[in-house]
Amino acid sequence: MGDVLSQAEVENLLNSLDGDPAAPAPTLTAPKAAPSFAGMPASPQRAREKVTPYDFKRPERVGKDQMRALQTMHEGFGRNYGAALSALLRTIVEVKLTSVDQLTYSEFIFSLENPTCFNLINAAPLEGQLILDINPSLLFPIIDRLLGGGSDSSPPARRPLTEIELLLVGRITSLFLNEMKQAWENVIELDLSVERVESNPQLVQIVPPNEVVVLISFELTLGEIRGMVNLCIPFNSIERIGQELSANSWVTYSSKPATPEAINNLGLQVQSAAVEVVVELADTNISTADFIGLRVGDIIATEKDVREPLSVLVEGRRKFEATAGAFKGRKAIQVVGAAADPRRDAQQHASKPPEEGAA
Repeated sequence: MGDVLSQAEVENLLNSLDGDPAAPAPTLTAPKAAPSFAGMPASPQRAREKVTPYDFKRPERVGKDQMRALQTMHEGFGRNYGAALSALLRTIVEVKLTSVDQLTYSEFIFSLENPTCFNLINAAPLEGQLILDINPSLLFPIIDRLLGGGSDSSPPARRPLTEIELLLVGRITSLFLNEMKQAWENVIELDLSVERVESNPQLVQIVPPNEVVVLISFELTLGEIRGMVNLCIPFNSIERIGQELSANSWVTYSSKPATPEAINNLGLQVQSAAVEVVVELADTNISTADFIGLRVGDIIATEKDVREPLSVLVEGRRKFEATAGAFKGRKAIQVVGAAADPRRDAQQHASKPPEEGAA
């Protein structure tokens, strides 16, 4: 404990608090230095510890790896959905991922317009429901386009959608769900369907207000018209598949199995490709002097039996076995079967000039 102040020092402190300028400043005894630990000298100033702020209203329950996975998946999804929407509307539509955030459900609800197009989506086998919100500033121009209208600069009406308009918007929503299913297919097979469509988002509560949700926002551009499309995924829906989202399987979300037509087209193109075919008659070792002295008509003796098959190399790789012969007065070979070890590397033979036969 520090030294006890004397009566005079206490009176001087009280006078200074009362604003008396004539009162001298109290003389205090300097505190003792803090003891050192583990043989380290005491420091006159303690280093500040880095404090990270934490907002209890917006807890981060989704890991960074999972957030990056969701962002990567939906970046490709946005491009594919934009292409599908362009084909449907017969005009250029750009869909760009703007943000992937986590917030509370109440914050998401109060950020939406009223009325809006609020789709409740069943995503079996995920628990609960997802939400697809489409801004009304986009819907009415899209409906106008589907009905054959042109560009209209008038502001969109602020009213709920009619039954006919809901049927037309269903085509836009169906495209969204189809592309979303393909984007998620390497993580989990989703069975997506719209349960119902609401106009007032504050009347729908799929999770408690404090529950964390992942909000994936897209900006959709149609000519000079821009608007937001929001996909809301509650945390409890993806909590069970957190390991799948953290894995690298989502990287190949856009890969699809080859179709028979693609395999056939690839085969036709490969058939016309030129390849090098070399027939290896035999191999032996000779001295450099003998090699330099070789002349036309000289005979090189080898230890290979004449009845043994010849090796046929395709692009340097041993593929077939053949026998030598003649066809229509020209040297030829007859393939008798596949090579015993087709994966054997034949680059070792490139260092010496093999004798070639005409196929």
